[in-house]
Amino acid sequence: MTGGVLTFGETMLLLTGRDVGAVPDLEHMRVDTGGAESNVAIGLVRAGVPTTWIGRVGTDPAGDRVTRDVRGEGVDVVAVSDPDHSTGIMMKERLTDGRTRVTYHRRGSAGSALRAEDLPVSVVERATLLHVTGITLALSDSARDAVDAAIERADRAGVPVSFDVNHRPKLIDADTARERYRSTATHSSVVFAGDDEARLVLGLTDDEGDDETLAHELAALGRGRAVVKLGSRGAVASIDGRFLRRPATPVRVVDPVGAGDAFVAGWLAATLTGASPDEALDRAADAGALACTVESDWRRPDPAALHDPTIPADVDHAVHDRVDR
Repeated sequence: MTGGVLTFGETMLLLTGRDVGAVPDLEHMRVDTGGAESNVAIGLVRAGVPTTWIGRVGTDPAGDRVTRDVRGEGVDVVAVSDPDHSTGIMMKERLTDGRTRVTYHRRGSAGSALRAEDLPVSVVERATLLHVTGITLALSDSARDAVDAAIERADRAGVPVSFDVNHRPKLIDADTARERYRSTATHSSVVFAGDDEARLVLGLTDDEGDDETLAHELAALGRGRAVVKLGSRGAVASIDGRFLRRPATPVRVVDPVGAGDAFVAGWLAATLTGASPDEALDRAADAGALACTVESDWRRPDPAALHDPTIPADVDHAVHDRVDR
């Protein structure tokens, strides 16, 4: 590999309840940061893949924390300071019924003001891979334009594109989302989606399409490669017409948020360093499972969690609610 991965999007200040309970009942919250693209960037760097993350942050302490955390993990950070918009905030609660609820306060945020001009000259063209998500496509018109412009530049330069659907229904309606996601998928060398997201992209109902059908049809929409994340059922993939299946790695779930990003980072790191698709799926599943064992979207988990025989096979990467505002 001669270059690095490029990704961009919104990263926010994250406030996490230290105890079980809803925000009104909590005495303390832990300060952290989180964002899908920066989570992937951190996972890639830990796997030895140089990665650049680009984003907009406010000229505020929250923005300072975002850039410090992401840069502190070895990611090459290009953060545009926005004096007119504040850094977004998200809050994470562990509810008494076992769900993790995440509330986003990002309307009018600095991250949503991302624009094509924020991507420096030649930064796309020098990349080994461009990674984008459906979140950035849904944040705002200017953020969507940034994705479209980056993909156009990548196409001209022969840079492959990775696309994680990462659908946020509070940010975008299903019909608009489907159109944008399908367009992006057609330019993508690999598409990642949950099974519900794959059905959305393909225009299927909740009871249409088995795992193999979803993987193959999503791959056919793009350039022959797709990976479908199935939560507690593991993951499947369609790689140049070949179907792969991998069961979930059993772990005790502490916090499922960020597991999908770790999964994507695991897959990309493996394929970029020459691993076979089977090995890439193994590494992705392990990375996603490990991410569930820590109370953070990106902090380093203990690899021993994959080998502890006392940990039950109760993994579910999807037991959480998201509320975007």
